[in-house]
This record gives sequence, C-alpha cells and structure tokens, in this order.
Amino acid sequence: MNIAYLTYALKRVAQAGAVILLAYVFTFIVVSILPGDPITNVLRDPQNGFSEEEIAQIIAAQGLDQPVAIQLWTALSHFLLGDLGLSMRSSRPVATLIAEVLPSTLILATSGLAVALVIATTVAYGTQFLPKRLGQGLVRALPSLSLSLPNFVIGLVLIHIFGFKLGLFRVIDPDSGWATFFAAIALGIPVSAQIAEVLIANLDRESRQDYAVLARSRGLGPFRLFTKHLLKPASLPVVTVIALTIGELLGGSLITETVFGRTGIGSLVQRSVSSQDLPVLQAVVSLAAVVFVLVNLIADLIYPLLDPRLKPVQTGGDHSKPQKGIAA
Repeated sequence: MNIAYLTYALKRVAQAGAVILLAYVFTFIVVSILPGDPITNVLRDPQNGFSEEEIAQIIAAQGLDQPVAIQLWTALSHFLLGDLGLSMRSSRPVATLIAEVLPSTLILATSGLAVALVIATTVAYGTQFLPKRLGQGLVRALPSLSLSLPNFVIGLVLIHIFGFKLGLFRVIDPDSGWATFFAAIALGIPVSAQIAEVLIANLDRESRQDYAVLARSRGLGPFRLFTKHLLKPASLPVVTVIALTIGELLGGSLITETVFGRTGIGSLVQRSVSSQDLPVLQAVVSLAAVVFVLVNLIADLIYPLLDPRLKPVQTGGDHSKPQKGIAA
C-alpha cells in the first residue's frame, strides 16, 4: 500500500462521512419543517389520552421546545453515538426496534443479490456461447424484460404458483427457507438486469481481444474460456454497478417483505408511516443512507486494488486521483 493509495482512501472516507452527515441533516430538517408540527399532532391525538400538561412535559423532555439548531446539534450528537432516540408509539429505543427486524431484511437483501449475480452471470454466458440466433436475440432481451417487471408483480406470481398451486411454502410462514428463496428471486430478478447489461457489454469487448482469440484458436472450451479468461476482466465494472444497486436492493426489500408478509424493516416502516412515528422513520432513512454510502465507499476502495491500471499514482498535482497507468 503506497502513500498515494492511502491518501486516496482517506479522501474517500472523509467524503463518505460528509455525505452521511449531510443526509442526516437533510432528513432532520425535512421532518422539522413539515407543516402542522406532526410530532405535536401525534401527541394531541385523542386516542393517546395525553393532557396538555403531559404534552408540554413530553415536548420539554424531548427538547422539542428548543430552537431547531439546538435540536439538530443534540440529535446529531446522539446519532453519532448510536442513540437513535425513542419511538413515539412504543416508547422503546429505536435502535432496539431496528435491531429486531434488521437481520430478516439483511438475509433477504443478501439472498436477492446472490440470485441477481447468478442470473446475470448465466445470461451473460448465454450471450457469448449459445447459438447466435438464440444468444443474440432472446437471451440478450432478457435483461430488458427483467428490468420492466416490478418485483411485487414477480412476487405475487411466485406466491400464486409455488405457494398456492404447488404448495412448496406456506404463506403463513414467510420466514421459511422456500419462502425466503422465492422472495429473493422476486427481489433479484429486476436487480440482475442492470448487472447483466454491464457484464454483457464488457464480455463483448473482452471476447474481441487478442488473448481471447488466441485461447479459442488453441481449442479452449467455452466454460474454461469464460471462467479463466473473460469473466474477471469483464466483471470489474460490475463492482461499481453492484454498489449502485444497493439502494434498489434496500427499497425492493421493503416492498418484497410486504408482498410476502415478512417481518423486517419494511413492516417497521409501514407501521411507522401509519402511526406517524417520526423518530423511527428518520432513523431508517438515515441508516439507509449510511449503508448506501458505506457500500459505495468499499467499492471505491476495492476497485483500484482489482485493476492495477486504476491504482492511484503519485503525480505533481493531485496525489489521490485514480489514473490509468502503471502504479507508483
């Protein structure tokens, strides 16, 4: 690890931290300037049974009677320490509520990404080695078709066929292995389209390179040619695409959880929206921004290590900018 790469890494980490802070500040300001003071409206809901004196005590205890700048500083300080506040509905720590449902969402999102990678790699392989009419026509059209299908439509079809018709899983047991598998398929199919399109375009370029032509002339089989020579250089841009699709995976997970009836971040958000539990909503939005930024930060740091041509080189000007060339 040279000084240029270390400088580049520190710069990217600082940028990621700034983006996370700005995302939290933006979310806080939007919640604070919502018309009608939604926090007070929730407390004044007759179903909650709070008197005016109790409402005033709660507002003072939460610091909601302070200027917005002081509220922001207090909330930001607590956020940096991992304190996400208390739920307005259950009076439980928001961090505890999220910790209870986060594992289910992570399992679904990770499984969906794995499904997307398998589908994208299979489709990309087919475009290169299936018969020309099939590979150049039908298989290359699959990513566009997948991208046009919303995950909730795919989920409903999978539930109808494999849940009700074939009975492979029970709808009342959405956390079972088969239910999770089909939920991951519903989530992964739309995501696989973007990965497949990038992978196909890069495979088309790599397959025309001299080393690929030479490997074919030596009689190397399609599978070995694909795995040993074409896949690695063609998959480097996929790292960036995967990082960019994390947001889609998180958003799709919320919808997929609702369709399959899973208990996760999606159900927590749904309950929080219906009950106007703003501390929970703000925490979920902020954590989603943290995950998205961190994943893209990891991709930025890994990419130069995977491709020597993009390693930061030490120049007379910017010492941390990735450049094509031989690393210092």
